[in-house]
Amino acid sequence: MLNIHFWTIWSTLCITFSLSYTWKNAEIVGGGFVPGIVFSEAEKDLVYARTDIGGLYRLNTSTKRWENLSKWVGVDNWGYAGIDTMCADPVDADRVYAAVGMYTNNWDPNNGAIISSTDRGDNWSITELPFKVGGNDPGRGMGERIAVDPNNNKILFFGARAGNGLWKSTDYAKTWTQVKSFTNVGKYATDTQYFTEAIGISFVTFDKYSGKKGSPTPNIYVGVADNSTSTVYVSKDAGASWVPIPDQPLHYFPHKGKITKDGMLYITYTDGCGPYDGQAGAIYRYNTKTGEWKDISPHQEPYFGYGGLAIDAQDQKTIVVATLNSWWPDAILFRSTDGGDTWSHIWEWNGYPERKFKYEIDPSISPWIEDNMKQIPEPTTKLGWMIESLEIDPFNSDRIMWGTGATIWGSEDLTNWDNGKKFHITIMASGIEETAVQDLVSPPSGDAHLLSVMGDLGGFRHTDLDTCPEVNFRSPTFSSGFSIDYAENVPNFWVRVGTEPYIALSWGNGESWYGVQAPGGVTEGGIVAVGAEGDVVWAPKPYDLGVFYGKETFKSSKGIPGGARICSDRVNGKIFYGYLGDTFYRSIDTGVSFTKMYTGLPEMEPGYAKNIKAVAGHEGDVWLAGNKGGLYHTEDGGETFYQIDGVEIANTIGFGKAAEGYDYPALYITGKIGNINGIFRSDDKGQNWVRINDDNNQYGTINFCITGDPRIYGRVYVCTNGFGIVYGDIDGDSGTPVDGSNTGNQGSNNNRPSYDSSCWSESLGYPCCETTCDIVEKDSDGSWGVEYNEWCGIPKSCNSNSVYECTGAQGYSCCNKECTVYYDDEDGDWSIENGEWCLIDYSIC
Repeated sequence: MLNIHFWTIWSTLCITFSLSYTWKNAEIVGGGFVPGIVFSEAEKDLVYARTDIGGLYRLNTSTKRWENLSKWVGVDNWGYAGIDTMCADPVDADRVYAAVGMYTNNWDPNNGAIISSTDRGDNWSITELPFKVGGNDPGRGMGERIAVDPNNNKILFFGARAGNGLWKSTDYAKTWTQVKSFTNVGKYATDTQYFTEAIGISFVTFDKYSGKKGSPTPNIYVGVADNSTSTVYVSKDAGASWVPIPDQPLHYFPHKGKITKDGMLYITYTDGCGPYDGQAGAIYRYNTKTGEWKDISPHQEPYFGYGGLAIDAQDQKTIVVATLNSWWPDAILFRSTDGGDTWSHIWEWNGYPERKFKYEIDPSISPWIEDNMKQIPEPTTKLGWMIESLEIDPFNSDRIMWGTGATIWGSEDLTNWDNGKKFHITIMASGIEETAVQDLVSPPSGDAHLLSVMGDLGGFRHTDLDTCPEVNFRSPTFSSGFSIDYAENVPNFWVRVGTEPYIALSWGNGESWYGVQAPGGVTEGGIVAVGAEGDVVWAPKPYDLGVFYGKETFKSSKGIPGGARICSDRVNGKIFYGYLGDTFYRSIDTGVSFTKMYTGLPEMEPGYAKNIKAVAGHEGDVWLAGNKGGLYHTEDGGETFYQIDGVEIANTIGFGKAAEGYDYPALYITGKIGNINGIFRSDDKGQNWVRINDDNNQYGTINFCITGDPRIYGRVYVCTNGFGIVYGDIDGDSGTPVDGSNTGNQGSNNNRPSYDSSCWSESLGYPCCETTCDIVEKDSDGSWGVEYNEWCGIPKSCNSNSVYECTGAQGYSCCNKECTVYYDDEDGDWSIENGEWCLIDYSIC
């Protein structure tokens, strides 16, 4: 291990260093839809869960926490975080498969893929498909659409969307061919505007007991999302031919299909494809031996459909089903111990509005899920909604889990239901972090290190990143939060906005809030900026209303278009900034009026991403993340800008505590440098950058917001779209420098001196060497010597000699041609050549 330290002899020599990072989540627990839970049939306590936008998880049985297996998904394949279906090999416990891809419409530019693992998801092989996959499309709770043949586990079948039909693999998912004999590929689509592609095949189920080990299973059942013709098909020749099952029910969509050892195929039906709809439905039992269908629905006049379906492997006449969706007063689970002939309800009316419960429920792991504003008959803690995943542990009849639109609930004493005792339900989602985060602020003081706003949950105030907050932001409540800010010089004053047409203010450091009505016509919150002394500028929706200023009441700002990305100066309370199109705007009168300050910047469309931020403690100091246009900086309030060399893409910008020996905040961006996508930090005002994440910690889409921590050097918080609030801390080990990121200057528009002259060091405040050509140190600016006990720049015309004689060190050889310094220690200066460390040989540099 290289012993890395920072040079402190002079501050203008820029050598790029890094310390590797440890990445975690700020604890929220859940926060999104869990459409699938899969227990391995091959090994006890091996459990997986899939999410619609946050990847795939595996349960760590020792910690009882879920571990994300999709953090490797990056910017270029972000859609792979949408898991449309998955299966665990019922024979080989190490094998697991999933179909990945976010959307079948043009929102996702990439085709989908089948990913396969032989080590339980620690590593994945990818087989790209010639079509798209819809992990966040309607119908994503149906399934599972992929299945392994339990008698010959080389064989898999996968049911696709968008008219692409049924596919088969015979080599553990390495290659796939379309099953052309399966002709009803499903034509139903939920709407004609956004989700226009057909939902397609809904489930694939093998009848294990129709075959024998080592041979392909003969009987296979496939459901199709169709409500105009037959929807369930069977093959009795291992998939070579298919026919609709005779006399089957019509007009509903089959969501789940599971078969028991005695040949009973149970199917849950709903009048919609889910996960939000469902106003009617049924449960049917099909006897595969006699051909008899029976409606075994527990409710003959339902106002809901049926989604989740669990069968107890220890007693296959015991089944549990869930409503899809009983929104009021709560979801209902039904349990039968006689194959569906009779049912027990998890709760029953006891004279309206009272109800009797067969369970006790504990949300303490994730207390925000309680809603104390509910009044009976609605409970403060609900069983859930969008319940499509419902599974009984095949090795333990007492253990059940179900996924909802917000978490995973479960019990470990389920059989109490049958003997008159209450069974106990707790949240089983620890480790799952599935929120879509819109904005983050880390204040410089107070008990909270982080305040956030996000989709669906509104937002949180974290005083302890390892503990779920007691409540999310309420009073007023936003169904989704978009933007949050505080007054730099009045740090107890906070403002947030979201989906509803009002604005929330807090004089209590974000602990308590009150609402203020928006100007007429406002429909959504957009972006808000709070001045250093507490004045507010607000850019809401619709954008044609413009921008507003005020606090308790608001008036229209002049000179700035609606939809502009806005921020406040963090020193001067009267100054605000805006950015839209190619133009930068400034107000010096608390937002009453704005002036165009600069044009020719990268084009910026209206939106919520945090592309413009001002630096605390530095009046007029603003950074612009111009996406593919790069990174820009002004230190004079927008009079002039310069582009930061080497930053190819800058999606968002943030600031944190300065590095030791520096008086300027550390910069953080998500973007691309050196042709590498990642999360980057600069300690020297953008002259040098280091990638602080790695390929195993990419977190999909991370282009919305980022911030450092003003109290902890190196800590960074990142907004993700489905992986929650991710934060990183320096862990003390050597990390990865970014190749080519040491630019040595901040761009061509800042009138900084060129370093091309022979006596180049004078522009940095150091003399040129007059009596020596011996190189003592070398960096991106040039070669340095020591003369009269002072650093001096060796002229390029000098016939230099190195004071070092390179012999290699620590088992590493000398560089053959590389001269770029990445690290230094007592052995000398280190570079990277052919992927290996090497000691720089200055006789060739």
